[in-house]
Amino acid sequence: MSVNGNNLDRWYSHYAERTAGLTASEVRALFAVASRPEVVSLAGGMPFVSALPPELVTSAMERTMMNRGGVALQYGSGQGVPLLREQILDVMALEGISASVDDVVVTTGSQHALELVAKLFLDPGDVVIAEGPSYVTALVVFRSFQAEVSHVAMDEQGMIPQALRETIANLKAAGRRMKFLYTIPSFQNPAGVTLSWTRRMEILEIARENDILVVEDNPYGLLYFDSPPPHAMRSVDQDGVIYLGTFSKTLAPGLRVGWAVAPHAIREKLVLANEAAVLSPSSFTQLVISEYLSSADWRGQIDIFRGVYQERRDAMLSALQEHLPKLSWTVPTGGFYVWLTLPNYLDSKSMLPRAVKELVAYTPGTAFYADGGGRCNMRLSFCYPSPDFIREGIRRLATVINGELELLQEFSQTGPLTRREIERHYISPPPNLG
Repeated sequence: MSVNGNNLDRWYSHYAERTAGLTASEVRALFAVASRPEVVSLAGGMPFVSALPPELVTSAMERTMMNRGGVALQYGSGQGVPLLREQILDVMALEGISASVDDVVVTTGSQHALELVAKLFLDPGDVVIAEGPSYVTALVVFRSFQAEVSHVAMDEQGMIPQALRETIANLKAAGRRMKFLYTIPSFQNPAGVTLSWTRRMEILEIARENDILVVEDNPYGLLYFDSPPPHAMRSVDQDGVIYLGTFSKTLAPGLRVGWAVAPHAIREKLVLANEAAVLSPSSFTQLVISEYLSSADWRGQIDIFRGVYQERRDAMLSALQEHLPKLSWTVPTGGFYVWLTLPNYLDSKSMLPRAVKELVAYTPGTAFYADGGGRCNMRLSFCYPSPDFIREGIRRLATVINGELELLQEFSQTGPLTRREIERHYISPPPNLG
């Protein structure tokens, strides 16, 4: 190692300071292992795109090229195709949002929209308030702009309003500058829980009282199982909420089309930032999605996705009950994820190599905290593997967890941890998701 930090990179000393935040997430690091065919991956949040009939997309592509090929292959507007923006209004209406075409900015996936918001608002040393746990790549984005994340505790109803009040008070007392509150209120990633309507209203009121912008990220809201989640926070607050949406979960992530809906002045800056970053989002993929929405039964296709994911959720929950009945986990009513809580003396990150050896992968809870939390948690994704693979994956995971517990029990005879302490921690669930 050289004095410049890395003698393998000639340009190491030339990088901007903010690149120190560009580190590979634990989810990304897992992909190489989890993609091996013999490994049951409960790690990645990949939609099961095979449930989408390919002819729906190929026919939309063909009609796009036949009818609007010259436009599809050309540069477009930095705000997005007007017709698609009109159709996005129909999608958002399902969650109670009323907006105009001018309010919508199309982006290259909602991840890009989040990056643009961060670019507009975050200076080094700023604070983003977020649920704990929170979306792993959002944490990477915030860190890349040299911001810090302050987590707010959650329970089975989502972010706890009193904990939010206390967090804001502590940050104010410390003289910190809070730029926005980032939340995934419906079928949260990674916890799978949904913020209740009462709490949505209380959190909006807290944000208004403290002049804090709310960034509402909603990729899973239409993927409910039994009944829809509460309406979006944006549906009742147009001036204090930026709403992020995407077609990645309800159509296909490979098309890379998302959007943001923001207050007027912010929207104008989002368009400028979008043009500075990509000039314009892909005209081709926007028009393909527009054609799909015009010609296909897209609501019916979302129903199909719901059925697929509900079956897989049920397979995971039943397997957990069968193989790990003394642990605790969340019970999602939509989305992709279950949040599993281990005894507090187990470490999901250090346990992962043994799990991979047993041919099962998960995401350690530490990936979803900016402050090192989540060591006794793991995210389990039920969206992609078949129900049979999910059941086998949980069986393998139980082998790993029970093996760790047996090892601790064996050594507890001479160590500080007694068998009674092990069983007490093993049986008792934690008071919240942390």
